[in-house]
Amino acid sequence: MKKAIYPGSFDPLTLGHVDIIMRSSKIVDELVVGVLHNSAKNSLFSLEERVSMIKEMTGPMPNVTVSFFDGLLVDYMDKIGATIIVRGLRAVTDFEYELQIAQTNHVENPNVETIFLTTSLQYSYLSSTIVKEFASYGGDISKFVPAQFIDRIYERYGIKRQS
Repeated sequence: MKKAIYPGSFDPLTLGHVDIIMRSSKIVDELVVGVLHNSAKNSLFSLEERVSMIKEMTGPMPNVTVSFFDGLLVDYMDKIGATIIVRGLRAVTDFEYELQIAQTNHVENPNVETIFLTTSLQYSYLSSTIVKEFASYGGDISKFVPAQFIDRIYERYGIKRQS
């Protein structure tokens, strides 16, 4: 059985993330969306909220589960029995960074492989940082995030969306 993990902070979950989750879930038998708990980061949503939102989004996907972890990814993978890391690439600059991480993880655990999925063209510019920037100024984020999360994101900035 091929068990993979798609790790990230997902703060907030974007349509680009959803695209990678959907596509990678078709490649592996089981996909774990691993939400990283990073106490050094000042997150828009709590760890529990991010996990809950991803579960809400991935509910119809029978081979996708959502969990959180902290510490080294390879240690968590060992704990859950995953051997594949899924990473999305938007640009060449992403590849340079992700390649280093993939090689380091493979050195740490030779059983771990990383697969890279290029982002679908319509999401190649998109990041959680861009979503937060637009939302903080009341910009339209409807093309960036799943519809059911738009109001929740604006709420974090004290913004009531215009209907």
